[in-house]
Amino acid sequence: MDAPSLRELAALAVRDSNARDVLLARVRDMALRYSRVRLGRFGAEDTAQDVAQEVCMAVVTALPTYQERGLPFEAFVYTITSRKLADAQRAAMRGPAPVADLPDGPDDGPSPESVAVMRDDAATAMALMQQLPTQQREILTLRVAVGMSTDETAAALGMSAGAVRVAQHRALTKLRALLAQAGAGDVA
Repeated sequence: MDAPSLRELAALAVRDSNARDVLLARVRDMALRYSRVRLGRFGAEDTAQDVAQEVCMAVVTALPTYQERGLPFEAFVYTITSRKLADAQRAAMRGPAPVADLPDGPDDGPSPESVAVMRDDAATAMALMQQLPTQQREILTLRVAVGMSTDETAAALGMSAGAVRVAQHRALTKLRALLAQAGAGDVA
């Protein structure tokens, strides 16, 4: 038996605490994955966790008055997450970030060189992604980085599944061409 959809869980969550817990776990996972992608994977984990938590609180607050309007519940969560991310990004631009205490021992994590290479690769990928149209960028973010299915992505963006597949194919084709140009030294 398939797992219940978010729409079904949202309907049950108003009167069933188990359904609410399952709904919030799935919403948190969805919001966290999307937040990590939008904030960048390096140094933003705490912010991504905070955004996912705020999304869960907003969903719990909205559940009693949520009305089905023909859109999937995923689109509702996606909208909340986008707004919470915008708030977090604005807040991050306003002030300095706290610095952690000095560690007591050596760091067993990746070396500064490997971190720099990963950041450079991520920056290159993000720069190339910025050259795509907004819709294609969102489709790739939801499909590839967040891991949503074609149907979930189509529902979240208000498109048909076929249109998502075509747009994703076009976006990946363009990214390959841009990457080839970047490899040839034509793009910074």
